[in-house]
Amino acid sequence: MPETQNVNIYERMVTPIERFFALSPYAIVTMVARIKGTISESMLKDAVSKVRRRHPNLRVRIKEDNDHVPWFTSEGAGEIPIEIVSRESDDHWIKVVQESCQIPFEFDERPAIRFVLVQSPNISELIILCHHILCDGLSLAYLARDLIVHLGDPTREVEVLPDPSPIDLENIPNDASINAIVQFFINRINKKWEENKILFDQEDYRDLTEAYWMNYKHQVLSVELSQAQTSALVNRCKKEAVTVNSALAAAFVGAQIIVQGEKPFHSSIGVAGSLRDRLRRPVGEVMGFYAGVVTLNHKYNRKIGFWENARRFHRKVAPLINNKNLFKDLLPWCYLEPAIVESINFKKIGGLVPTHFARHQKISEFSMRDDVVLSILKRDKMDSLDNIFMGTAVTNLTRMDFPRKYGALELDRLIMKPGGGFPLVSVNLVLGAVTCAGKLSLLLEYVENNIDIGTMEKIRGKALEFLLDE
Repeated sequence: MPETQNVNIYERMVTPIERFFALSPYAIVTMVARIKGTISESMLKDAVSKVRRRHPNLRVRIKEDNDHVPWFTSEGAGEIPIEIVSRESDDHWIKVVQESCQIPFEFDERPAIRFVLVQSPNISELIILCHHILCDGLSLAYLARDLIVHLGDPTREVEVLPDPSPIDLENIPNDASINAIVQFFINRINKKWEENKILFDQEDYRDLTEAYWMNYKHQVLSVELSQAQTSALVNRCKKEAVTVNSALAAAFVGAQIIVQGEKPFHSSIGVAGSLRDRLRRPVGEVMGFYAGVVTLNHKYNRKIGFWENARRFHRKVAPLINNKNLFKDLLPWCYLEPAIVESINFKKIGGLVPTHFARHQKISEFSMRDDVVLSILKRDKMDSLDNIFMGTAVTNLTRMDFPRKYGALELDRLIMKPGGGFPLVSVNLVLGAVTCAGKLSLLLEYVENNIDIGTMEKIRGKALEFLLDE
C-alpha cells in the first residue's frame, strides 16, 4: 500500500490488558475535531495516508496464531474506512457518531478505526471512531492534531513514531505490584478455566454487537463552553483551591443527586488518569491504551455549598492518584489467562443474543453457565445488567496545547466521548472533557434505560449552574 511504503512491518502479540477490550461492542473512543475552513475528500484521504505512516497502530489488523493467540500485524491490513457526510446542522455530528458506533469493526481485515467528515464549505466536524484495543482518549487527541497538521500543510514530511511499548509486566512501575495471596487465587482461577475454556471470534463479536445495540441506545448531550466561560471556570477553580477535574466531578455528582434524589450508586465515582508518563518506558504521543482509573466512594453533602463539596472531593481524590491505584485494576489482567479477560463481555451481555442469530447457542450457554468468569463479576458486583455499579465516570484530557491555525484551517475545538470497558447501562453517567483552543468541551453519555433525556438535561443544567455561577 502506498501509505505504508518505507515503513517496517509491525507485529507483536496483543497484551492481556488490550485483550480486555477485544471483541467488545461498546469499547469505542470518539474524538470530534471542529475545523473552520474547507476540507475536501482528497485532502482527508491524503492526510489519513500520512498519519497511517506516522502511527504504527493505524497499520495493523489482528490475526490469530495456531494457538488462537491474537497478534497485531501490519501484514495484509486493509484500508481505513473514510466517509464524507454533508453537514445538515451544528449538532449533526451527534447523529453520525451514534450511528457509526453501532457498526462492528473488521478486526481481522483492517485497523479498528474509521473517519467520518461531516462536511460543509466553511466548517466541518472530523470524527474519529477507534476501538479501545488500539487507543485511549489522548491517542485520538494527538491523532486529530496530526491529521489537521497534514490537512493544513499537504507538503509536510511525515515524522514516523516508534513502535508502541504496551502496558505489560515489564513496563509497569515497581511500586505497582500484586501480592502473593492475590496471585495464588488468580492461579487457581486460571486452572479452573483451563478445564472448560471457550474462545470467541469475529462472528461471535458481530452477533454480540448487533444484540447489544438492539437493546441499548446510547445518548449524548454536549456542552460547549466559550473561551470566556472556560477562563472564568479555570480562574474560579484556582481561587477555590481545586482542579477543574475535581470541580467537574463534584458538579455532576451533585447535580445527579439534586435532580434524581439520592441513590446508592451516586457515591461510587471513577476518575481516569493517563499512565503514559508513569511507565518504565514513557510512551510519548504514540497510539495505544495507556489509561487507568481511580475509584472512590464519596458522598455529596447537600447541606453545604458546591465549592466546599468540590474541595472535599478534591482532598479525597488527590492522594489516590498514584501508581498503586491507577494500575490496580490492570495488574490482575496481566496474570489472568487472557481468554478469561476476553470472555467477560460475552458473560455480561451474551444473554441478549436472540435465538435466530448464528452464534446464539454458543454465546447464550456461556453467558448462563456458572464458572470462574461469573465469580469474578459477582465479586465486583458486575454480574447483572440491572445493577448500576458506578454513578459517575470522568475522563478529562485536561488542556491540549495545540495550535489553532494550520495553514488555511483553524481548529475550533475538540470533543471527546471516552467509551469504556463495561456496558454503559452499568454506569449512570459518563463524562468526557477536553480543553483545546482555549475552550472546554464536555460530553455526557448515558443510556435511556437508566435516565430519560429530560432528566439528563436538568442534570446538565444544574451542573453548569454550579460551575459557572458567579
